[in-house]
Amino acid sequence: MGILSSKLAAVKPSQTKAMTALAANLRAQGRNIITLSQGEPDFDTPANIKQAAIAAIEAGHTKYTAVAGIEALREAIVTKFQRENGLNFTADQITVGCGAKQLLFNALMASLDKGDEVAFATPCWVSYPEMIKLAGGTPVGLATHIDDSFILQPDVLRKALTPRTKWLMLNSPSNPTGAVYTRKDLEALAEVLRDYPDVWILSDDIYEHLVYGDAEFATLAAVAPDLAPRTLTVNGVSKAYAMTGWRVGYAAGPLELIKAMNTVQGQSTSHTSAISQYAAVEALLGDQSFLTNFRNAFEARRDLVVGLLNDIPGFECRLPDGAFYVFVACQKLLGSNTPNGQRLETDMDFAMYLLEEAGVAVVPGSGFLADGFIRISYAASEDELTTACDAISEAVHKLSYEKTGVKGE
Repeated sequence: MGILSSKLAAVKPSQTKAMTALAANLRAQGRNIITLSQGEPDFDTPANIKQAAIAAIEAGHTKYTAVAGIEALREAIVTKFQRENGLNFTADQITVGCGAKQLLFNALMASLDKGDEVAFATPCWVSYPEMIKLAGGTPVGLATHIDDSFILQPDVLRKALTPRTKWLMLNSPSNPTGAVYTRKDLEALAEVLRDYPDVWILSDDIYEHLVYGDAEFATLAAVAPDLAPRTLTVNGVSKAYAMTGWRVGYAAGPLELIKAMNTVQGQSTSHTSAISQYAAVEALLGDQSFLTNFRNAFEARRDLVVGLLNDIPGFECRLPDGAFYVFVACQKLLGSNTPNGQRLETDMDFAMYLLEEAGVAVVPGSGFLADGFIRISYAASEDELTTACDAISEAVHKLSYEKTGVKGE
C-alpha cells in the first residue's frame, strides 16, 4: 500500500507553476528566458500599503488573529463591497484567507460530498477542476468558444445542470481568456439559475479592477439580488494591488456558508498573516488612484501584444476585455516540424518548443482544459513583451510542414 491517497492521484500539478519552474531552471543554467507564464503583476506594491505593514509591525500586531480575519479588515471589505459593487454585508458574512485560492478551496471543502458536481466554463483556471477533485466533487467543464468571446452561453449551462450540480463557478474577468461577462450576460445566466434553486453560485472576481476599453465589470450577486442568498463572492488584493506575495483574499456570502468555511480554515492555516491583513486594510481604504495607472499600463500592453501576435502566421488572438492574459489559438501550427525534426503534436509540445527555441515561457491551453491554445501573460514591460513576441515569431517561422515544406505557413 502506497502513502498517497487515491484522490491525490487524480489531481494534476499546476501547469502554470510547472512552466514557470522550467523557466527558472533554464535561467539558473544561464539561459536568457522571458517568463510570460505567471499570473503576477510586475508592479511593486504601492508605498502606502507597504508603510501600513511596517506600521503594523512596529505597533506589535504580530500575534494570532481571528480565523475569519481582523475586524478592521472585515469592516474594510464591507465598505469595499458597498462602495464598488452596491452589495451590503455584515462583518460576520466576511471571511479572509491566504489568497482567493484558499477561499475557493474552503468553500468547496465545506460544501461538497462525493458525487456532487461543480460546473464551470472552459477554458478555466488550472486549479478549478483539481480543487473540486480534492474536495471530493466531480468537475464539469462547460465549453465556450472564441467566436462567442469565451462567454458561457445560457443554453449550454441549462443542458449541463443536473440534480447533482452543487455549484456553478463563474470567473470574470477570466483567467485564461480575459473574457468579461457583461450585465446582460449575467442576467441571461441568472434566468437559467432561477430554475435550479439548489445550485449555488461561486463568483470569482479576483480580476475585477482590470477591465479595459468600454468593458464594465459586473458581479452576479449585484445583477441578480434574488440569487445573492446562494452566491459566494470571492475577491482579493493580489492582482489589482500587486500584492500576490502578501496572500490576502476575501469572500462574502450567506452566514451559514461563511461559518463553515471558517471551520475548514480553522483546521488548516488558522488565518492569513496579521501583517498582511493590516496592509490589506490600507489597500482597500487608502488611495486608489494608482489603479488607473496600473490599468492604463496593462491596456497598452494588451494592445501591443495582440497586435504583434496576430501578425504571426498560424496564430489567432482575440482582444481580451480584462485580466492580463491573451489566449492564443495555435491549432494551425500543430502538426508542424521543428528545425531538428520534432513534430509538434500538442500545445504542450508547442509551448516547450517556444521555451527551448525562443526562450519564452508560456502555458499550454490544455492546462486550462482547452487544447490547441497557449496563454501568454502581458504582466511584463513593453520592452520584454516586444522582445518575447519577436522571438516567438522567429521560432514560428522556423517551423515546416511535411506536405509543402513551406516554413512559417
